[in-house]
Amino acid sequence: MASPAPPAAADAGPVPARILVVGGGGRENALGWALARCPGVEQVLVAPGNGGTAALAGCVQLAIAESDQEALAAVCRERAIDLVVVGPEAPLAAGLADRLRAGGLAVFGPGADGALLEASKRWAKDLMREAGVPTAGYWAATSRQEALEALERHGRPLVVKADGLAAGKGVTVADSLEQCREAIEEVFAGRFQTTAPGEPAAAPSLVLEERLHGPEVSVFALTDGRSMVLLPPAQDHKRIGEGDTGPNTGGMGAYAPALLLDGAGLEQVRQLVLEPVLAALRARGIDYRGVIFAGLMLTEDGLRVIEFNCRFGDPECETLMPLLGPELARVLLACASGRLEEAPPLTIEPRCSACVIAAAEGYPGEVRRGDPIHGELTDDPDLQLFHAGSRRGEDGHVVTAGGRVLAVVAQAEDFDAAFERVYAGLGQVGFEGMVFRRDIGHQVRTRPPVRP
Repeated sequence: MASPAPPAAADAGPVPARILVVGGGGRENALGWALARCPGVEQVLVAPGNGGTAALAGCVQLAIAESDQEALAAVCRERAIDLVVVGPEAPLAAGLADRLRAGGLAVFGPGADGALLEASKRWAKDLMREAGVPTAGYWAATSRQEALEALERHGRPLVVKADGLAAGKGVTVADSLEQCREAIEEVFAGRFQTTAPGEPAAAPSLVLEERLHGPEVSVFALTDGRSMVLLPPAQDHKRIGEGDTGPNTGGMGAYAPALLLDGAGLEQVRQLVLEPVLAALRARGIDYRGVIFAGLMLTEDGLRVIEFNCRFGDPECETLMPLLGPELARVLLACASGRLEEAPPLTIEPRCSACVIAAAEGYPGEVRRGDPIHGELTDDPDLQLFHAGSRRGEDGHVVTAGGRVLAVVAQAEDFDAAFERVYAGLGQVGFEGMVFRRDIGHQVRTRPPVRP
């Protein structure tokens, strides 16, 4: 478990008074909530936000799409924004940070070149190989025939990854050769292609990887491109069903700190993975400012990187934000400004944090929308409700508007107490057809699940 950093001096580092958070999911809801709590922050604008944004103290919702770079740049000028925090990967890959930095803004989030770490599986794998980062063996393919031939040569199930952003749905961990073939056909049929308005569609491509075995863990580094601050490791739960069964989702819950990595293990991740990747990015002329999210698997042969992401994970972000201290806004500004050494130490509470996602009926497939969300949580400083797939109607009522709708998060001195508090909270809110897993955190819980 991470130890708290020493208290920061009151005048250490500038404070961003006005912050813009870009995005509309649970991650951005949690970021807005956490940044608004930081001393010296006067207002946090969230664009486009969601149905829960207006209920966050200190936050204001703006009806601006995350893809509307010109409108976002204009509001930054009009509102004298001191810091922009870009939540999702798509606007980063589209160059939003580059556009805003060109206007003189401090942006926490990499430019389009650094966002290739997530936006192209092949680019990221080549960078890992160049940096000597431990990862699974891989084979890139730019045609259906090339991919199928590579699969037949290896004669065993491989992991199939669409080479591009796919909203967390472009990876197939196949159990058979036939599943691999089906996944390859899906990629080259264009199922996972995402194209910006007005942009031509890129030709589909993929990466085949050897399948690894072991527990997974997420590690996040806040960086100015040279130095970094590591956050407590977290563990996500991707499968829709209890017992880690069923199709993959964007994440059904998480907890932190993940006990899979102690202080020595986290330091190993820094030395073997994060520092070499930062050095390789600099060698390519990339000034990476933002989050590096390393998805790791702890195999019998040591740690291996499954993938990198260029933003906070979701729901890990919701899980981690309540553990981070009041210096967070200053630390993110220092990263965005390229001067992390001037930031105060980031305090991290030595407690357990638990998060469970409430999803709409049908998720991760076609979901029902428009169901009223009812109830509210008990007033408890160790219990949070973050909205994700929700919207507020003209009548002021909040309804479901996506797959993952709510995140209930709680902190306690141990994981049993944290999860019991979370599931009690889930019993206080709801909507028609609400789906959630009752076994989130089964790896660290010792008492049987409490059913709300």
